[in-house]
Amino acid sequence: MVPYGRVVPPFVQLGAHPLRWRLMAELAHSDYRVRELEALVGESQNLVSYHLRLLRAGGLLTTTRSSFDGRDTYYHLDLDRCAAELAGIGRALHPALRFDPAPMEFGSLGQLSVLFICTGNSARSAIAEALFRQVGGGRVDAVSAGSHPKPSMQPNTVRVLLEDFGIDISGQRPRHIDSLADRRFDAVITLCDKAREVCPEFGDNSRLIHWSIADPSASGETGQANYSLFRATAAEIEARIRYLLPVLMSASV
Repeated sequence: MVPYGRVVPPFVQLGAHPLRWRLMAELAHSDYRVRELEALVGESQNLVSYHLRLLRAGGLLTTTRSSFDGRDTYYHLDLDRCAAELAGIGRALHPALRFDPAPMEFGSLGQLSVLFICTGNSARSAIAEALFRQVGGGRVDAVSAGSHPKPSMQPNTVRVLLEDFGIDISGQRPRHIDSLADRRFDAVITLCDKAREVCPEFGDNSRLIHWSIADPSASGETGQANYSLFRATAAEIEARIRYLLPVLMSASV
């Protein structure tokens, strides 16, 4: 049996490198492409790509092919995996060191205004709006819109929110982002690579965040055939929102 503290945990080995830590810090707040990370950290594309490969091999990053330009790839930091690795670091050093994150407190949370955008506003952004309102406990103002809104909500959007989260949006209809041109938001989150490219400005103070999430309705199938995709999408969005709220809370104080 290897004594506690004798083997350096992989997360420590990966995160100890200054550039990898900087890349993780940038990706903790938004999904980015390689060239965007290159500009953010001020290093060459080859060097950034090399360290991204190491982080991905270590299970800390996931990637999605851009739906806007298939030659591009978005990188996403798996914060749930990071939390689990951090918990393991404490146990690896000493069995009495346990990482128990404190529950979020919303007492000091001011009224936050957040906009979620995708193309059709019938699946991803609508799910995000509903879940952000629920997680925020009535202390947030969340809306969603689309660059090319669909005539109506995807039936599986309505179903997954009702069955998995107890939220009824059956009376909600997709809206166009142009209808919100006069609004100002603390944060604007795009969930669609195509929508990100055409997202309008909502004031200099808006925090811009991108989540590269595949469209669960892209296959064109309806009903039970692609319901599992909607459930997986809703679960991913709910996880991302849990990590988004503390960031917005810290920025508002």
